[in-house]
Amino acid sequence: MSDEEKKTRLRLREFLPYRLSVLSNTVSRGIANLYDREFGLTIWQWRVMAVTGDAPGISATEIGQRTAMDKVAVSRAIAGLIEVGHIERKTSESDGRRSELFLTKAGQDIYEMIVPIALDAERKLMETLSSDEQDQLNRLMQKLAASASPDRPLW
Repeated sequence: MSDEEKKTRLRLREFLPYRLSVLSNTVSRGIANLYDREFGLTIWQWRVMAVTGDAPGISATEIGQRTAMDKVAVSRAIAGLIEVGHIERKTSESDGRRSELFLTKAGQDIYEMIVPIALDAERKLMETLSSDEQDQLNRLMQKLAASASPDRPLW
């Protein structure tokens, strides 16, 4: 293989988008195992619940924008959560064409049980980094997010 071929060859282990994706999926799956066993929620359902708990009255479109989930995944997660009684859909009082999502009492109860689990998992993960490294990671993530999405903040 020539030097030129070596330069243009994609090495996934060194390719940042691949590495970020694998890391994100691995971290998410580890936490998801905790709330799947205990509460029977998928990763997608928990993400919808987490965003709805943080922003009551949010629309399905806004959930997709905030989570970078595709429309089908958002729709399926919402349908499943409505079916089990964790989320309810209401028509907006200000715009009859808009549906707003809210956690039900049961959904709020589960949300309040999962949040400490998620925060503890985050704490354990972040403990592997020093305080300076945590600050640096946050700064670097902000820079990458701004570069990847210059027109709107990712979070």
